[in-house]
Amino acid sequence: MKAKFNKMLYGGDYNPEQWPKDVWQQDMELFDKAGINSATINVFSWARIQPAEEVYDFRELDEIVDTLAKAGKQIVLATSTAALPAWMVKRYPEVARVDYEGRRHKFGQRHNACPNSPVYRHFVKELTARLAERYGSHEHVVCWHINNEYGGECYCENCEKAFRVWLRKKYGTIEALNKAWNLTFWGHNIYDWDEVVLPNALSEGIEGEEEPGNEKTAFAGISIDYRRFNSDSILDNFRLERDTIQQYDRDTLVTTNLMGTYKGLDYFKWAKEMDIVSWDNYPSYDTPWSTVAMWHDLMRGLKNAPFMLMEQTPSQQNWQPYNSLKKPGQMRAQSWQTVAHGADTIQFFQLRRSVGGCEKFHGAVIGHAGSDQTRVFREVAQLGEELNRIGDSIIGSKTESKVGIMFDWDNYWALEYTSGPNKDLKYVDQITRYYEYFYSKNMSVDLIPVDADFSRYDLVAAPVLYMVKEGMAKALERYVAEGGTLVTGFMSGIVNESDNVHLGGYPGPLRALAGIWAEEIDALAPEQSNEILFTDGTKACCGLLCDILHLEGAEEIARYGSNFYAGTPAVTKNAFGKGYTYYVGSVLSEDGLAKVLDLACDGAGVASVIGEETELEVTRRISDAGAVYFVMNFKDQELPLPTVFAGKKDLLSGQTMEEGEMLGKYDVRIAVL
Repeated sequence: MKAKFNKMLYGGDYNPEQWPKDVWQQDMELFDKAGINSATINVFSWARIQPAEEVYDFRELDEIVDTLAKAGKQIVLATSTAALPAWMVKRYPEVARVDYEGRRHKFGQRHNACPNSPVYRHFVKELTARLAERYGSHEHVVCWHINNEYGGECYCENCEKAFRVWLRKKYGTIEALNKAWNLTFWGHNIYDWDEVVLPNALSEGIEGEEEPGNEKTAFAGISIDYRRFNSDSILDNFRLERDTIQQYDRDTLVTTNLMGTYKGLDYFKWAKEMDIVSWDNYPSYDTPWSTVAMWHDLMRGLKNAPFMLMEQTPSQQNWQPYNSLKKPGQMRAQSWQTVAHGADTIQFFQLRRSVGGCEKFHGAVIGHAGSDQTRVFREVAQLGEELNRIGDSIIGSKTESKVGIMFDWDNYWALEYTSGPNKDLKYVDQITRYYEYFYSKNMSVDLIPVDADFSRYDLVAAPVLYMVKEGMAKALERYVAEGGTLVTGFMSGIVNESDNVHLGGYPGPLRALAGIWAEEIDALAPEQSNEILFTDGTKACCGLLCDILHLEGAEEIARYGSNFYAGTPAVTKNAFGKGYTYYVGSVLSEDGLAKVLDLACDGAGVASVIGEETELEVTRRISDAGAVYFVMNFKDQELPLPTVFAGKKDLLSGQTMEEGEMLGKYDVRIAVL
């Protein structure tokens, strides 16, 4: 087990190569004033380090490292492989990606390299080796940051050839491939591996006015496999750099920055290859705080361990449609929310605002004025003082959850590739709806993979578990039979890992577990809705999709109130061994879903982390000193402090909290109970 950080890193992306050297010392002084103790460097410096194929020049990077070291700053050292130097694309144009439309890209942008290019991989390995050999033993280098925000796709000939090799390893025979992809449909049978082509706009992709881009496909089997292959290909690039670093430095943590629920990469698979998960948090002006919390819980759940916040903006972003300033106190509260959900670092993009380029209006600790007399700088300095005072005592502390919500990239891809039944059905939207319930109740949640140890949880929610792969149904049956509570529902148990339907009736392998049969699935347009009637007489709305259910041992919790299937079950509960499965047959209104989840939580014995109701967000991490509680107000009105904290010391202010104390918007309290 590699040692984690000896202090909570507070810093962010720093690009001194963009500035004259007389600015560097000013920056060190400003960093000290802000309490910044670290910097992430060399993220996009490949062209400066290697100005030509045979030429390496580390003099500038040496000076940057020396400047930070002399100032006592810890260094997150990036490998700068996320953007190609111009000479490489000029001399070896095959390193550039081919896009979904089949166009070979020229030099420009970033994430612009084909992951299966032997030329790119050669130069990546050579550069990474030189960096690791030169800086791997430096006492101020505490983390390696490989590449940056991996993502994108390539559809070039190299990738097509590599895809065929990947498929041969996966399926073994052409016959198995034809069966997996159901290629008898439309007479698409293939008889040679070289007949496999990548699924882009020139082949299996389906375009239309309502579906721009590459979200639909004639053959989901090939498109899902391409997603898996592309994620694996880019992951191979990460492994290449990591393994090269570890030839020279086996002690320093290695990471790369992820992006929350980013669709393109299977982060659960990636996390197994990373020493510590890091990610970049950029909510928009109207992103619900519950969604931000869910992103953090997913990043923590990838390794079931604390994570790094690699990037957030001190105030303003530049690349969203509406780039509002963060209000006074918002950045501080957002940062403490990040720590509350498992972060052991708080880092910004960026430390000094760029002069030019598309990110010149992206927020920074030091703005274009170069002054410490700004609102943003003062708030950064306040947070820096707080983190320096109490942050280190939180490092490594754990989060204990009794609720797990399944998140699975195979399901993400498959559900949104499928043609029908409703184009408005989106995977993350449905996960978010469930998460919001537990967030509102201050019930701690882990976002977990489909192969998790379910026995750790009293309740597991698996909304839209569309793809049920081999072994999953048996694992869920064991969990429920041994006393667990499972909540699932519509569009679950439909297909196998190749997107072929499980025959015998929906929800396929989950049918016995749920005790129901879904005969048909009705799709409702946005202007349409239905009503459900609970057995206790209460009502709620539903829409989007409605499963038409038959009971096969389950009991009815609610029934439909209209349409030709009025009076048939809409929500059910089934006893299975010592536990229960709840099946939610439609997209319920917020109050309707809450009623179902109230029943499930009461039966499973799941409760709030503090045992009393409040609209404040209350989160808990378990440290050697005890349970550390974070109390935060993200509402527009003042809210009273929960009574359990009365008489306890607020670690941020040092003051004793009082009964009836009111917290304004973005106020934060931290206490040990």
